Amino acid sequence: MDTKYQRLFKKENDEGHFWPSFTDLLTIILLCFILLFIVMMVIKSLQIEEMKRTIDQIMGVRVQLVNELKNEFSDTSSGITVDEETGAIIFDTDILFEFDKAALKPASYEFLDEFVPKYLDVLLGSGYEEYVAEIIIEGHTDRSGGYLYNLKLAQDRAYSVASYILSEDFPYKNIQEHLQGKLTVNSKSYTDFRTSEDGQYSAEASRRVEFKFRLKDEEILNRTREILGE
Repeated sequence: MDTKYQRLFKKENDEGHFWPSFTDLLTIILLCFILLFIVMMVIKSLQIEEMKRTIDQIMGVRVQLVNELKNEFSDTSSGITVDEETGAIIFDTDILFEFDKAALKPASYEFLDEFVPKYLDVLLGSGYEEYVAEIIIEGHTDRSGGYLYNLKLAQDRAYSVASYILSEDFPYKNIQEHLQGKLTVNSKSYTDFRTSEDGQYSAEASRRVEFKFRLKDEEILNRTREILGE
């Protein structure tokens, strides 16, 4: 028969067996968390390295495209300029439109027939097409008139250019196949105005149409660069 002291000793002995086991369990759980944390950090590090490689690749493509566009349209007498940073093709709207009009000039069709194939040979050639997500025709105006009026004018002008390029009258049908699904039109009204060399607002330079491109996943890549602190 157990005495009072024997029962007390047995209880303490049982508790002694319980607590080491509970401590061991906590240690195992903690080690699992540490191991999981290490694995996650390794995966994160690999992901960051992959993101950096992807960014370098995409940014490298942009640099190459800009350089090739600059080489192709280096003749300033054509009235075409290339933005050094973005690769946007900029030409005065006087080449295409009468003042305050959105209908293409008769002479502008020949201009577009010559310009568009050269532009797309660079943009969609040499393996670049898989990187190009969007080709944007963007209209800009001067400050004459209200914002909404100029918003519509710039949009109508960009649409006129796109409409001709995708029409039956455009002679290069093979180009149209590549453009479908990539080509969009946009209007900036007079918000993105341009200045002269001395920094003064220039109405003439502000009236323009731009051909721009957007690379695939560019927004994600830009956000990734922010996260990485670059």
